[in-house]
Amino acid sequence: MLARLHDGRQAGARRIRYARVMSGYCDSAPGHPLHGPYHDGEYGFPQREESVLFERLLLEINQAGLSWETILRKRDGFRRAYHGFDVDKVARYGAKDRERLLADPGIIRNRLKIDAAIHNAQVVRGLRASHGGFAAWLDAHIDDAQGQRRDKAAWVKLFKQTFRFTGGEITGEFLMSLGYLPGAHRADCR
Repeated sequence: MLARLHDGRQAGARRIRYARVMSGYCDSAPGHPLHGPYHDGEYGFPQREESVLFERLLLEINQAGLSWETILRKRDGFRRAYHGFDVDKVARYGAKDRERLLADPGIIRNRLKIDAAIHNAQVVRGLRASHGGFAAWLDAHIDDAQGQRRDKAAWVKLFKQTFRFTGGEITGEFLMSLGYLPGAHRADCR
């Protein structure tokens, strides 16, 4: 299976010059009860729905310093704790919600990551007014000011200016997971 880039093109070997190739994931994920379905049906496939994009960003942020399997195991806990990844609800979270999240064993209880989730929900809500939504904001930044396809370093810079807790690995994995950067799957991945 070839990953589809956001613009519909297939990711081939020549397009994977700056992204981390996930060949190990393509070998180990199939057949695994958690990694398999994520690898086969989500990772590297474009998404447009705001709650799905927000979920993916929140999960990638929470994965920092942990295994992806830990995050996949806690995914339902995150969904419950963050009201189905409803951006409007999360953007309105206050001190009581922060304390609730910090006490929830079903998620990663890290104050910086929780604060980033709330802040980033507020940012995503603002992207509706400025760009028509999160997906439209991503689409508007595929190319840089010179009309060249934005590379990982440029995406990371943009994400750091826009969101919280979005370093190079988090941003790169988020974008690869959605097809904005190539490299989610090997060219020969089933």
